[in-house]
Amino acid sequence: MKLVIGGNGFLGSRLVRQLVENGEDVRVLTRETSDLRTLSGLDFDHATGDLFDAASVRTAMNGCDVVFHCAVDTRAWLRDPAPLYRTNVDALRAVLEVAAGQPLRKFVFTSTAATIGRVQGRRATEDDAFNWADHAPEYVKSRVAAEDLLLDRARDGAVPGVAMCVANTYGPGDWHPTPHGSFVAGAALGKLPFTIRGCRAESVGIDDAARALVLAAERGEVGQRYIVAERSIDTGQIVEIAARTAGREPPRLVLNRAALYAAGAVGSARAALTRKPVQLTVPSVRLMHFMSEMDHGKAERDLGWHPRPVTEAIVEGARFWLERKRPAPSAG
Repeated sequence: MKLVIGGNGFLGSRLVRQLVENGEDVRVLTRETSDLRTLSGLDFDHATGDLFDAASVRTAMNGCDVVFHCAVDTRAWLRDPAPLYRTNVDALRAVLEVAAGQPLRKFVFTSTAATIGRVQGRRATEDDAFNWADHAPEYVKSRVAAEDLLLDRARDGAVPGVAMCVANTYGPGDWHPTPHGSFVAGAALGKLPFTIRGCRAESVGIDDAARALVLAAERGEVGQRYIVAERSIDTGQIVEIAARTAGREPPRLVLNRAALYAAGAVGSARAALTRKPVQLTVPSVRLMHFMSEMDHGKAERDLGWHPRPVTEAIVEGARFWLERKRPAPSAG
């Protein structure tokens, strides 16, 4: 039995889908109030509970040989970082306390590519420790703290943990959508007023990311982290691919990085004045381009992971939004 914690999210749901299609027995642990539409039509055992409730987590883990931890708060724009640390660090710590007493073969943790250090003159690898805390928002710091916690527990033998440093994900099933997925949805539906040039970020198809997690459960080395990214791609190219898929012209208004930072400064000022969260701020703009390009060769060598071009996943993501917009056929 495989347990997926947070299996109703974007990556978690695609992971559950792959596991089910591979013939695995799958249990998904969510809160009672969680939206399960991402898992519609899949055959899995559904467990409910709070990650801080050791009894419910222990019950969910019972009989499982692998745990995939995909529960994460990605709201990087929050003014108060407390919820980020509660979900991303404290809840993980509570889960690891339970996992330490279970006969698990592997604990696969969904981390982020943002934990990889910045480098000059080459592509970054898993050996490059996080080194940009002075520029990182609290969201990234919470993810670094979580990854450090997982790897510490793995290296001291408490939990057979592997950390997967997942880049921006694209593809079908991004219901909410994610902040970067909003560009795909907006371009496909013709609701994006502008495009952006000069902001590149490591990216990967959502199903390729899910497959990397599956492979990590089979072949990942305990105590190691793996970069899950196919390539660095400019936001403007993402917008163009999504718009062309929908038969639309990309937005004519183009914002460069300087203009985007100006808009982010306005957002940061508004957040400070209103004391309300604003998604477009200077830190959120920095996240769109600040990290180095990365080398995913370790995942290829150790896991046998060979991702498709992320451009194909962007096309699939655009089609997902077009299908959602299309009215259902009338009966009869």
